[in-house]
Amino acid sequence: MGRMPLNDMPWWRWRSNVRSALHMLSDPVFQQECWVAGRPGYGDVTDAVYRLVEDTWLDNWSAEKYVGTIFRDAHEAALVDAAVLRVLRILHEVGADAPAAVYLGHPGWPEAVRAAREAHVRLATNDGDDVDAPPRSLDVLAIYTRSR
Repeated sequence: MGRMPLNDMPWWRWRSNVRSALHMLSDPVFQQECWVAGRPGYGDVTDAVYRLVEDTWLDNWSAEKYVGTIFRDAHEAALVDAAVLRVLRILHEVGADAPAAVYLGHPGWPEAVRAAREAHVRLATNDGDDVDAPPRSLDVLAIYTRSR
């Protein structure tokens, strides 16, 4: 997220959190190396879901509501909505405190990863960032969103 424009989206901190969550939810290698392995500094699946919906209430209404504030256009919003719905469906089925392996083993997980990847790619590309860079730690995200 190093090159993300900071002044063109009014709620860029929320966008940063959504992007961080989508990035982690969209990267199966990261999920194995960090979440399943219990690597510190990256939270868990529940943390990512929380960042995805915490300030935005995307678990209650459409991302379309945030076009022009968090999301650049309706296409971004639609991709985020698709990812949120898939991830939340799994969260509700397995429980918020389930181990990462339970999420990753859920039959709907590959589709959730695909939807998160589509949203991540669109948002990162629109922000001029490398879509294939590894997800940043939560400490880096906190510094980034505090410092601007």
